[in-house]
Amino acid sequence: MSATAQGGTEPVETVAIEDTSLSAFYKSMTLPERRTFWACFAGWTLDGMDFMIYPLVIGTIIAIWKVDPGTAGLAATVTLLSSALGGWIAGFVADRIGRVLTLQLTILWFSFFSLLSAFAQNFEQLLVIRALLGFGFGGEWAAGAVLIGETIRPQFRGRAVGSVQSGWAIGWGFAVLAQAILFSYVPAETAWRWMFVIGALPALLIFYIRRHVEEPEVAAQTREAAKAAGEQPRIWEIFEGPILRTTILASVMSSGIQGGYYAVTTWLPEFLKRERGLNIVSSTGYLAAVILGSFVGYLVGAWLADRIGRRNLFLLTGLGAVAVILVYTQVPLSGTVLWFLGFPLGFFASSPFSGLGAFLTELFPTRLRGSAQGFCYNFGRGIGALFPTLVGYLAASTGLANAIGIFGASAFTVFFLAAFCLPETRGRVLHSDR
Repeated sequence: MSATAQGGTEPVETVAIEDTSLSAFYKSMTLPERRTFWACFAGWTLDGMDFMIYPLVIGTIIAIWKVDPGTAGLAATVTLLSSALGGWIAGFVADRIGRVLTLQLTILWFSFFSLLSAFAQNFEQLLVIRALLGFGFGGEWAAGAVLIGETIRPQFRGRAVGSVQSGWAIGWGFAVLAQAILFSYVPAETAWRWMFVIGALPALLIFYIRRHVEEPEVAAQTREAAKAAGEQPRIWEIFEGPILRTTILASVMSSGIQGGYYAVTTWLPEFLKRERGLNIVSSTGYLAAVILGSFVGYLVGAWLADRIGRRNLFLLTGLGAVAVILVYTQVPLSGTVLWFLGFPLGFFASSPFSGLGAFLTELFPTRLRGSAQGFCYNFGRGIGALFPTLVGYLAASTGLANAIGIFGASAFTVFFLAAFCLPETRGRVLHSDR
C-alpha cells in the first residue's frame, strides 16, 4: 500500500502481519535483531530499577530530612523535567552521530549520577543530582526506542518493542526486592543510600552494547545521504509543515499516559502506608501484585499492538486505566480485594506503553525520527513530571487517595482522546530518506 504520510516526506508502505502470536517475533529474529533486543531489554530493566528507587525511599527521605510530601515529590518531578530536555537532545544527537553511540553515552551519564545520589548530604544536593540524572535517563529511552524500532522488521515491531518495555516491570521488581532486603537488615538511614548505589548497575551494560549491537541500516543510510547532500536535520524541523500536527498530538498523548503512570506509581508506596496502614516490608506483597500486573500488561500489550493495532490498544487500555485507578483509590476495599486489584492496576497503567515506542517510531520520517520521537515521548515526561508534585500538594487538602485518583484518571482520559485523533501505523515499513 502506498500513500503520503509521516509528515508528507515518506510513502506509507505496510506489510501484512500473518502470525500474531507473542513468541513468533523472537523465533524469527536475525542475530543482530536478537542482540539489539536483549541490549534494549536490559537497558529498560535497569532504567526502571533506577527510576523506581526514589519512589521507594521517598518516605525515608521525608522522615530523615524533615521535608513535606510536596517538596519530596519535587525530586521526582525535577528528574522527569530534565529527562524531557535530555530525551529531546539525545534524540537529535542520535540523528547525527548514531543510535548506538548515543545509547552508550546516556547510560553512562545516568548511572554515574545514580551513584552520586548515594552521597547526598541534604535534600537540596539530592535535588540537583536527580535533575542531572534525568538528562541521561530521558536520553536512554530516546536512543534505545529508536534503535530497536528501526532494527526490528515491521511485522514483529509491535511485539518486540512492547516486550522490551516489560523490562521496566522487572526493574521495578528488582528495586522492590532490594528495598525489602536492605531495609530488613540495614538501618533506614543507610539503606536508602545503598539503593542508589544499586542504581548505578546500568553502566555495566555498555560493555555488551559496544561489542554486540549494530547501528540500524536504515538510520546509517539516511545519515550518510544527508551528510553527502549537506542537509543535516534541524532541531526545530519537527515543528514545521505537516509534521507539526503529528508532533503536537503525539506529545499530548505521551503526556497523558506518562502523567497518569507517574501520578500512580510515584505515590503508590506512600499510599499503601499512609492510606492503608502498611509498613515498608508489609507493603511489598501489594506492590508485587501491581508489578506482576505491570509485567503481564507489557507482554499482553505487545501482543495486542500487532494483533489489533497500536491505536485500538491505546483506546482499550486507556479506558481500563481510568476505571481501575478510580476504584483502587476511591472505593473502600478490604486488604484482600486491594491486593487482587493491584494486578489490573499494574496491567492497565503499563500495557499501553507497549505500543508507544513502535507507534512513535512509525509516525515520523527517518531523518527526524530520533529528534521527533525523543521530543514527543520526553515532552510527555516533562508534563507528566508535574504530576508527582501536584499530587503531593493536593494531598495536603484532599487526601492522598483523592489526589492520585484525580490526576491519574484525568491523565489517562487525555491519553485516550489524543490517541483517537492519530492514525493507525501497524506494519508500517521504514524507509531511508533525507
